[in-house]
Amino acid sequence: MSEKPSSDAARLDALETRIAHQDRTIAELNEVMTAQWRKIDFLERRLAQLREEMQTLEPRRDGPEPPPPHY
Repeated sequence: MSEKPSSDAARLDALETRIAHQDRTIAELNEVMTAQWRKIDFLERRLAQLREEMQTLEPRRDGPEPPPPHY
């Protein structure tokens, strides 16, 4: 009979250890995903800024581009 309680205690300890490791892994994954989303948001904002800059710098042309002056 003494084996059953110690076996149960060992199983409980193993489960608690496993849950602790899983909790740590989940927290680490959450940190990585949060950092990635911050980076994605930054890159999307920067891309929008660059598109806007390109549109303001580049004049709109309706016809074909004229040849360079040295032709």
